[in-house]
Amino acid sequence: MLKILHTADWHLGKRLQEFSRLEEQKLVLDEICLIADQEQVDLVLLAGDIFDSFNPAHEAVELLYKTLRRLSKNGTRPIIAISGNHDSTQFVEAPDPLARELGILFYSRYDSIIPCGKLDSGVEIRNSESGFIELKLPQFDFPVRIILAPYANEVSLRTYLGEENREAEFRNLLAGKWQDLALRYCDTSGVNLFVGHFFFMKEGEKPEAEPESERPILHVGGTKALFTQNIPSQIQYAALGHLHRYHAVSQESCPIVYSSSPLAYSFSEADQEKKLVLIEAQPENKVAYRAIGLKQGRPLFRVKFDKLSDTLAWLAENPYCFVEITFETESSIDAATRKAILKAHDGVVNLIPQLKQQAGQESFSLHVDDLDKDMESLFKLYYQSEKGQEPNPQLLGLFKEIISQNDPS
Repeated sequence: MLKILHTADWHLGKRLQEFSRLEEQKLVLDEICLIADQEQVDLVLLAGDIFDSFNPAHEAVELLYKTLRRLSKNGTRPIIAISGNHDSTQFVEAPDPLARELGILFYSRYDSIIPCGKLDSGVEIRNSESGFIELKLPQFDFPVRIILAPYANEVSLRTYLGEENREAEFRNLLAGKWQDLALRYCDTSGVNLFVGHFFFMKEGEKPEAEPESERPILHVGGTKALFTQNIPSQIQYAALGHLHRYHAVSQESCPIVYSSSPLAYSFSEADQEKKLVLIEAQPENKVAYRAIGLKQGRPLFRVKFDKLSDTLAWLAENPYCFVEITFETESSIDAATRKAILKAHDGVVNLIPQLKQQAGQESFSLHVDDLDKDMESLFKLYYQSEKGQEPNPQLLGLFKEIISQNDPS
């Protein structure tokens, strides 16, 4: 039985506003390596967004190379890593000739072809072409076929696309390419896998929300999603990256699964358990898979208080976390309260005031009829709807000064 580890969206170098996450990333990647060893994993799939930016810091690059060397067990455990929409295609593929000797295969461009040949570890690359690789691991008598689908934007594919109905054409282009590869290579004598970094959904269903920390995928023609039916029926497991929570999109033809990011990278992910996926596969049969929770890294919390004592007590009980605090107050958070909260904890990322609505106070909101009012009246209504009180004379005076400077008369 072939054991595969599926992980994605490492976002190495990612910060939470001014807070570095690098030390947490070291801890959670160490946890991933330990799980791979404990589970005796044979193959690793890293489904994109390896880095958080096109030009990652030296520390993030060093962490990646050290982690992948350990994860590859000096070349005996192959790693297939594709690029995501946060990755530079050139940067991801740059180390490939050296990394390949350790069984680490980077793939980021659809015109790239990984060279065939036998590695020192005994792993053999038997077949390779654009978007596809076939491996033979020495401990198994069957091959492993992998359709490679790194993130592709309009620039990388526009030469293949016409001007009409580009959204459907984009889907059809990729689906046709994948189907062609599957028909030619993915028979029942081997294990057939797909690894991609796209926004997949079932056609006709409401799409999953993309995380706040994720750069939204906008494909050619503005389409945001590919459909699960675009993955060939020969595939036994589709390992996806981009959504930061664990999510099995479909089970119909095969499991199509987002593994999740290893850490929570925004407060929209505060309630998510981060995971990786372990798959057991053999030719011709359905795979078995299970998600394994990751424990390292600071959890993220969103909390609300209206008393300083309650806030400080909660912070004392939860020292190892990042937190976004909404503090209910009559007017604003005074300097002493703000200072006490920020001094009590080293992980307060946001401290947001929320004004309490007084009993009997009118609830202000803007309506279409209000658009006939003058700018000063509209500003007062807007301020009241947002803050629950009228703007003070100094703020109102500043607003009048601004609009007078922009008055074309």
